[in-house]
Amino acid sequence: MVGVDHEAGSNGFVTLVLVSHSATIARGVAELVGQVAGPEVSIVAVGGAGDGSLGTDGAQVLRALRQAAAGAGAVVLMDIGSSVLAVRAALGELTPEELAVLHAADAPLVEGAIAAGVTASTGADAREVARAAEEARNVGKL
Repeated sequence: MVGVDHEAGSNGFVTLVLVSHSATIARGVAELVGQVAGPEVSIVAVGGAGDGSLGTDGAQVLRALRQAAAGAGAVVLMDIGSSVLAVRAALGELTPEELAVLHAADAPLVEGAIAAGVTASTGADAREVARAAEEARNVGKL
């Protein structure tokens, strides 16, 4: 894992798990979301291959999801390629109890993570946080 801001979900707020093909992108998005969501929202950033190159380490993704599932619920956002594949594979390894509290959002990583972070900071549950992330896909920029 590239970074963990807090003990995932231990304070009753939904945790965000951000998975990227790039460790730099994962850390940067986590930093940005942390600034808008505040310190209560736990953010776990996972990115890059084990050797530091681009890619996604499936074992790190699985550890992050298991850690997040131990808390108050979690929303998982990912960017492209191997990050999507790694999340799909990790979800297949989880127990039904872990899956019950994890919500993978079909959303853009940056915009979705910001919307999810702001929503999580209000104390919303994981379904509401995932919905906010997915709604970010439809927000126009111009």
